[in-house]
Amino acid sequence: MSVFQYKFDVRWSDIDANRHLANSSYVEYCAQTRMAFMNQEKIGLAQLSRWGIGPVILHERYSFFKEILGDQTVWVTLEVSGASEDASIYRFLHKFYFPDGTHCATSEATGVWIDTMLRKATTPPDEILEVMEAYKDENCKILTREDLKNLPFKPENVEAFHKQNTFTWRKKNQEESK
Repeated sequence: MSVFQYKFDVRWSDIDANRHLANSSYVEYCAQTRMAFMNQEKIGLAQLSRWGIGPVILHERYSFFKEILGDQTVWVTLEVSGASEDASIYRFLHKFYFPDGTHCATSEATGVWIDTMLRKATTPPDEILEVMEAYKDENCKILTREDLKNLPFKPENVEAFHKQNTFTWRKKNQEESK
C-alpha cells in the first residue's frame, strides 16, 4: 500500500476571518492533492482527456482536530479507502498533517468516473485500475451502487424560484409607479 503526500504552505488567501484555514481551502487542498496524485501517476488532465473520462466527487465530508493557521506548512495525504470492483466508484481518504506529524483533519471524498461525452458513470481504463490498486489502504471497502444510494443527502426538487413570487419587490415597485 502506498500513501501519496502533497505539501502546502498556507497562504493569506487560504485563511478566513478567524485566521485559520478556511473551509473552502480544505476542499481546494484535497482537490489539488488529487490532481497532483493523478499527474504523478500519469493519469492527469491530458490522459483523462484522451480517454474521454473524468473524476466526479459526489460527496465529501470532513472532521477537524487542530487549527491550521496562516504561514504554516501542512501535508495532505491521499489513500484509496473504497472502490467498486471495476473502480467506477471510488473513495479517497485525505489526512492533513503538520510537518511534525500532528494530525489536523481528515476528509473523505466519494465519487465516480464519468464518460465526459455521455455524462454517465463508466469503468476507468486499466492504467487507472492499477494506480487505484496500489494506493488502497488496509481497510479498503468494496463499494457498490448501493453505497451511492446511501449517501446522506437526496435531491429534493422544489417549485421553480421564478414561480414562487420571490421577485415580489419588482411587482410592488411597478405598482407604486403606476
